[in-house]
Amino acid sequence: MSEITDVTFSVLGHRADITINRPEKRNAINPAVVTGIAQCLDRAEHDDQVRVVVLTGAGDRAFCAGGDLGGMTDGGAVAQHLQRSEIGDLFEKMRRARMPIIARVNGHALAGGFGLMLACDLVVASDTAQMGTPEIDLGLWPFMITAVIQRDLPRKLALELMLTGKRISADEGVRWGFVNTCVPAGKLDKAVDELASNLASKSPLISSLGKRSFYRAEDEDFSDALAYLSGMLTVCLSSEDTVEGVTAFMQKRPPEWKGR
Repeated sequence: MSEITDVTFSVLGHRADITINRPEKRNAINPAVVTGIAQCLDRAEHDDQVRVVVLTGAGDRAFCAGGDLGGMTDGGAVAQHLQRSEIGDLFEKMRRARMPIIARVNGHALAGGFGLMLACDLVVASDTAQMGTPEIDLGLWPFMITAVIQRDLPRKLALELMLTGKRISADEGVRWGFVNTCVPAGKLDKAVDELASNLASKSPLISSLGKRSFYRAEDEDFSDALAYLSGMLTVCLSSEDTVEGVTAFMQKRPPEWKGR
């Protein structure tokens, strides 16, 4: 394992783990965290062995408690504006990543941390976690994470959270559909391990094509999305992994993915 500023990175088999390593600050986001996560994603992206990424926070209190308020005035207005744009760049990088990204939510996911959680593809959370956007209570608004909130939460619930600052439980997140799994804290690692192993067992090529097409089609006009997805199906059917997957199914054996 090597350390990149306030973020740690490790690879074991087909899985990469990225951990925000600021437990004393409840893993709050600062510029070094944003840069560190982006660099770790780049490392995973260029490691052909990596098929799934798990993003989490150190300790057991917080996945990420949002922005580090102590650093909000550092560097002047222009520097702060550029730093905020880097958060948007990170969210886009997470969506473009070829690997599925799991949020291992081991504690509170609030404000910017809530947005970081939603920017992941799948969410597995401890039943001790609380989630929400408390910015309004500080005279702020969750502008940067609105884009991911709008895509993952029902409209009325999103506005209620942002306008009131209320927090909801991970179990409520499951009921609303933006948390995939909520488990007791002691079973969090097992649940994440099982999901990561499942994802890593799939064709890395088809997972990549599928994930990227999912997000691209989401933001396109309906007719344009259908035309794009038709083309992607043609690409998929032309791949060696699709041929291998169908052949293995017919022969009742595990597939041997080639990634091409």
